[in-house]
Amino acid sequence: MRQTIAGVDIPDGPIAQAAARRIRTTESALMFHHALRAFLFGALTGLRQQLSFDAELLYVGAMFHNVGLNAIYAHSANRFEIDSANAVRDFLCQYALADRAIDEVWAAVALHTTPGIPEHMSPLVALTSAGVQMDVRGARYDDFTAQQRDEILQVYPRESAFKKKIIQAYAHGMEHRPDTTFGTVNADVLDRWDPNYRRLNFCGLVLGSDWQN
Repeated sequence: MRQTIAGVDIPDGPIAQAAARRIRTTESALMFHHALRAFLFGALTGLRQQLSFDAELLYVGAMFHNVGLNAIYAHSANRFEIDSANAVRDFLCQYALADRAIDEVWAAVALHTTPGIPEHMSPLVALTSAGVQMDVRGARYDDFTAQQRDEILQVYPRESAFKKKIIQAYAHGMEHRPDTTFGTVNADVLDRWDPNYRRLNFCGLVLGSDWQN
């Protein structure tokens, strides 16, 4: 029987089920529940704004958006978002989906931490970011009713000290590739987490380049 939470149906087709099985067995409960809440907040945003979006693709994107933080990427030189996007693309290529749909999910995952861009793209890209940002930093918190928030948390609760734990998860997934955080919110994570981390500065790079003037 289909599960409905806060008025949102949880996708239960073969692709959604396979994505959930994979993430449930490869990520912590903290990150799995975060992914589910991100989907729900993203879907609620789409419903409130009367946007047309594919709920199953939004669900899959939410499932995979943090995969790039996993230990198997401990030697990757990519931004973790790119590793996550590549992983979801590889997953979706197993199914008979249009290339355009797969590319859209790739973009949604790749851009989910990039401020000011997703909301000007397709609903799927915008809603993936909106859902993640709501769950992580409470973006547009008051756009959701207390009943909606409470119902989601009853089913997929935030662990004790979730705020600190998710920052720790981000830091562990990026501490080996600090240069990939340049110009992104990820730099804030390492700046707080690693006392030896030093931010790259765009103006410093410009002024310190090999150009004569």
